Order: sequence, then structure tokens, then C-alpha cells
Amino acid sequence: MEWSKKHYIVNDDNEMLDIESIYQMLVNTYWASNRTRKMIEQSIEHSISFGMYDGEKQIGFARVVTDRTVFSWIMDVVIDADYRGKGLGQWLMDCVLEHPDIKYTSIALATSDAQDFYRKFKFRKTECMTRPVVERE
Repeated sequence: MEWSKKHYIVNDDNEMLDIESIYQMLVNTYWASNRTRKMIEQSIEHSISFGMYDGEKQIGFARVVTDRTVFSWIMDVVIDADYRGKGLGQWLMDCVLEHPDIKYTSIALATSDAQDFYRKFKFRKTECMTRPVVERE
């Protein structure tokens, strides 16, 4: 699928993703700073991924882990620092939530600093249990 707004494009075409740009955006976040490039590549292979582009330049990314029927987990929503404050993160989320493999599923995410942002999309705080990551050898 592809969406366009002004001169920006969002799509779910993994072939267009710029792994280096995604890596650079994610290593500068609090939640993915310890991920290797290989981990990012593997996570993309097992997700529905969304790239946001200004022309040929990738400026945003999000991915969703889903069974495409019952449940989806939104992860790694990030906009390049030079493009923040323009409503692009909100538009990226709109595109993610419109995707037909995600739209009719129960959707969850985790954030420690963007609750107000996600409330705009009707997300609400709930109790959730998590298991810590087992360290890789």
C-alpha cells in the first residue's frame, strides 16, 4: 500500500526501506539504542514495515508485529529529527492504523514518554505484563 501527502510518501514496501537510515534513527532512541543492524534487519523481515520518504530520502519508520487477524503490536515509530514537529508522526500512525492487515485487529504498543501522542489515536493505558529479554550469547 502507498499513501501520499504533499511531497511525502508512506508505503509498506520493504524493498524501498533504507536500513542504514532506519538504523541511525533507531539507535538514537531510548528503546532501541542497543540494537544491532542485523537485529533491525531481522525484525523488519518478520513485521509489516512502513517507510516514510521525502523524495528518495527515508525520514520515518514504523513496524507492526501481527497475526493479521486478531492482534497487532506497533513498534519503532520514529521520525528523523530534522522532520519532527510537522505532523508527520501523526500521519505515519494514521497510515499504519489504516492498513487492512492491522485495522481490524486489537492493537497494542509500549511507550514511556509518548502517552499523550498515542491517546490521539484512542490508545489507553492498561495493565500489561512483560517478560524481560533474555540476553543473547
